[in-house]
Amino acid sequence: MKTLAIALIAGLVSTSSAFAAGPSVDPIEVSALSSATHKAGWLQVLSSGKPIASEKKIAAVSRAPIARELVAFDEKVAPGTIIVVNSERRLYHVLGSGLAMKYAVSVGRAGFIWTGTEKVTRKAEWPTWTPPQEMRDREARKGKVLPVSMKGGLDNPLGSRAIYLGSTIYRIHGTNQPSSLGKAQSSGCIRMANEDVEHLYTQVAAGATVIVRD
Repeated sequence: MKTLAIALIAGLVSTSSAFAAGPSVDPIEVSALSSATHKAGWLQVLSSGKPIASEKKIAAVSRAPIARELVAFDEKVAPGTIIVVNSERRLYHVLGSGLAMKYAVSVGRAGFIWTGTEKVTRKAEWPTWTPPQEMRDREARKGKVLPVSMKGGLDNPLGSRAIYLGSTIYRIHGTNQPSSLGKAQSSGCIRMANEDVEHLYTQVAAGATVIVRD
């Protein structure tokens, strides 16, 4: 009996040694829904492949502090028309049948506000920001150096989407400063929360009319 026990122990030791000496096998990692690895991949998808720090940062620059709402709208304009009312700090996307989607926006501050009618000429996702030389000079006088160009991303002032207006320098675009919405703080562009501009972006086509009024 004692001999049998010794033989069994020797066999186990031998088997263990064989595994240790064999080729190494990478451990299989099962990623839980809440794991850091899984979250990182999910966040990269949300930011179009641009890795970011956390969900908190996405929320900070993307959520609208003032919720969009479906409202009655009887003005006789073609469905698809966008109307920005500077005094209200609101943008209306006319849906037809007496309805419009209303969004909170930031409009031009004193000296930069404008009115007029333009057409949507193009759209861009995660647009590159190229501040006009006039803006760069103006900010330089305040001691702030603006980049010649900045690639799209969550830190980009244009946010996640841009809708270009005619041949002007103005756009309807997202922002990384959602606290400015409902106020007159821009340099003439119409700012929206990232989640709102993405919602509008999918429904607006090139050639749509944009009316900016007092």
